[in-house]
Amino acid sequence: MQTTVSKFIALFATGLLSGAFMYGFLNVVPTFYEVPLNIHLVYRIQLMRHNGITMQTLMGLSFLTPIWYAVLYRDDAGPRNFAILAASLALATFLITRFGNVPINQIMKTWSPSNPPADWQDILHRWDTFNLVRTLTAIACFISFIISTHLADLNKK
Repeated sequence: MQTTVSKFIALFATGLLSGAFMYGFLNVVPTFYEVPLNIHLVYRIQLMRHNGITMQTLMGLSFLTPIWYAVLYRDDAGPRNFAILAASLALATFLITRFGNVPINQIMKTWSPSNPPADWQDILHRWDTFNLVRTLTAIACFISFIISTHLADLNKK
């Protein structure tokens, strides 16, 4: 029963995390650059307010539940190791966000939408780079956990 619950929560959390970052990368970020800068900045700052709790919760669950799954499969190297890899990638996603994107978000909150600093494009380019890397780590987290569950299922047969 515990393996079913941990598997479900981990698949749900890692899938939502990777999906949310992928959606943002493919749809939200390009849209930022297709609207006037003052709208872009106002929207981005409001989006930060709404994303905080949701994304932190998903990152936390995407770290904790694969660890739980790994503990349940501690005697089965394949599922255990891929679950630990998934948790490590979720942690990397969190750290990139916390130390890459969040400081830039804090800087952007101080900007006047009608008069951003002269180097605003360079700063947003740095944010975009961190966003790409965390999107890739979140996707790799989800894929790693899928592999973990697949290996566990193969070993049951």
